[in-house]
Amino acid sequence: MKSFKKYIAEFIGTAVLVTFGCGTAMLVGCDARRGTGYLLTALAFGLSIVAMAYCIGNISGCHINPAVSLAVLISGGMRIKEFIGYVVAQLAGGFVGSGVIALVFKLAKLRDKTGGFGTNGLAGVNGSVFAGLIVECILTFVFVLTILGVTSAKAKHGSFGGLIIGSTLTFVHILGIGLTGTSVNPARSIGPALIAAFSGNTEPLGAVWVFIVAPLIGAALAAICYKFLESGKAAKKRKVNKEEKADTQEAKEEKTVKED
Repeated sequence: MKSFKKYIAEFIGTAVLVTFGCGTAMLVGCDARRGTGYLLTALAFGLSIVAMAYCIGNISGCHINPAVSLAVLISGGMRIKEFIGYVVAQLAGGFVGSGVIALVFKLAKLRDKTGGFGTNGLAGVNGSVFAGLIVECILTFVFVLTILGVTSAKAKHGSFGGLIIGSTLTFVHILGIGLTGTSVNPARSIGPALIAAFSGNTEPLGAVWVFIVAPLIGAALAAICYKFLESGKAAKKRKVNKEEKADTQEAKEEKTVKED
């Protein structure tokens, strides 16, 4: 039952992220020449993370992203069975979130200013798959590395973790929107691409693999990198503790000698 509640939390969180993030992009547009819509979309994604972090973070950890879950798995923070459950819930949430906002736009007869339900694409990099892969790998690496640092048991960021992670998602969106639309999250890309395909636009679905592969690679690299960096820090801490214990023991022995 506890695992099921986590999956429900991940489903809700991912649905909220996609509904508010992609919905904002659809409503205001993401033209880099007109910075308002660009920044509003970046903030919508970032603030969605902040909101969810403080309501489902204590239940599931608020991954709401298969790439983040992969990084946690590699870091030893979850089991493979739980990882699969998280990913299924996230993919379902992304699909439902995209479906909800698409339905709202259809019923209200609103114009989708992205032309594809906020899907990711390679138009910003002139169709270059390689450039798209590099961009998404870098953006995801930075985002996930921040998450691992903020949520590390050895760090003490207190209640500011959600704000830091949400701000970082906004940060990577500011660069990435004009290039790939910023995915860093396979669930965020797959949901809108499927809804677009059901609506007759299959172009986003043809490129969606880039936004699955690149974020997973970026997340894996971030997990490996942070594991290496933190292991060095842990070793140093153990060395300091060992030296402190040795100094304490030496002081005790000197005191005993003096008393004798």
